[in-house]
Amino acid sequence: MTDATARSPWITRAGAALALAWLGAIVAGHAVAADAAQVACPPPATPIDAERFRAGMRDADQDHGFLWRIVRDGRTSYLYGTIHVAQPEWMYPGPLVKTAVAAADTVALELDVLDPIVPIRLAESARARSGETLPADLVRRIDARMVAECMDPARWRGFAPEFQVAILSTMAARREGFDPAFAIDGVLSVVGRSLAKSVVSLESPESQMAALRAATAEGTIEFVRSGLDDLDSGRAGPLIVRLVRAWRDSDLATLEDYARWCDCVRNDGERQALKVLLDDRNVLLAAQIDTMHTGGHAVFAAVGSLHMIGPMGLPALMHERGFTVDLVVPGR
Repeated sequence: MTDATARSPWITRAGAALALAWLGAIVAGHAVAADAAQVACPPPATPIDAERFRAGMRDADQDHGFLWRIVRDGRTSYLYGTIHVAQPEWMYPGPLVKTAVAAADTVALELDVLDPIVPIRLAESARARSGETLPADLVRRIDARMVAECMDPARWRGFAPEFQVAILSTMAARREGFDPAFAIDGVLSVVGRSLAKSVVSLESPESQMAALRAATAEGTIEFVRSGLDDLDSGRAGPLIVRLVRAWRDSDLATLEDYARWCDCVRNDGERQALKVLLDDRNVLLAAQIDTMHTGGHAVFAAVGSLHMIGPMGLPALMHERGFTVDLVVPGR
C-alpha cells in the first residue's frame, strides 16, 4: 500500500483538514478579494462585535451539533461534536449546550485558538520543510485555485502543500454559505472564558499537522493532485454541505452513515487513512479527557463531530473507560 493510496484527500479534508484548516485565517491572514473581473468572491464574513455576540448568546434557542453526558466517580463531564465552518446564526450554543458548558469547570478543545501560542506553533508546524517542492503544474494549479477562492497565493507559498490544499477546501466552503470565521470551536473558547472556565487544548498544532502530512514526496504529490481534482470538479462542495447540514440539524443518523455517503472508504488504504485521522487520534483524546476527569475536573470536551461516531468514537471509548454515556442532543 503506497502512502498516496493510504491518504484519501477527501477523508483528510473532511476529517483532519476541517479540524485545523479554519485556523489558517489566524496563521497567515484571511482570504483577500481578488480582481472582480476575474472571479466573483463570496462576501467577507462580517465581524461579530461584543454587542452582537451578547445578543446571539442571549437569544439562541436551538441546539445544534451532538452532545453526550458522561458520568463516572460521581462527577459529570460532556462530549460535544462541533463543526469548523458554519453560519453566524448557528454558532451560538443553544440551551442544553449552554447548560453543559456552565456546569463544567474546564472547556477542552482540539486546539484553543485564543491561546496566543497556538497560532504561532501552528504556523511553524505548517511551514514547508526544506526541499519540499511540488511539480510546476501543481504549483500553478494551487495558485489558480487560490485566486478562484479569493485568496492571495503569495501568502501561502511557504506552507506545506497538504496544508495549502486543506485551507483551500475549507475556504471553498464559503461558496456554500459556510465560513471558518464562525467556527464553533472558536465560539466555545470565547464562551468558556466569558464564564471564567479553564480553556485548554486537547491536542497540539504539531500533532494535528503530523496527521495531515504525507510521509513521502510521492504521497504529497498525489494528495495535492487529487485534492485539486476534487475542488476543480465541484465534488467537494456537496459533501461539505451534507456534513454541515447534518451538524446544523443534529442529524446523528446521517453523521453515523458518513462512511457510506462520503464515498471515501473504498479500499484498505482509505480505511487506514480514516484510522489515522480519526481512530488513532480518538484514543489519545479519550485519554486526555479521562485524565482531566479523574483529576477532579468536570470537562466540556468539544471536538469535530466525526470524532464521535462508530466503535472508536469518543462516546464509545469513554464507555469502555467506565463512564455512563447518555445522548443529550439530539434528544432520544
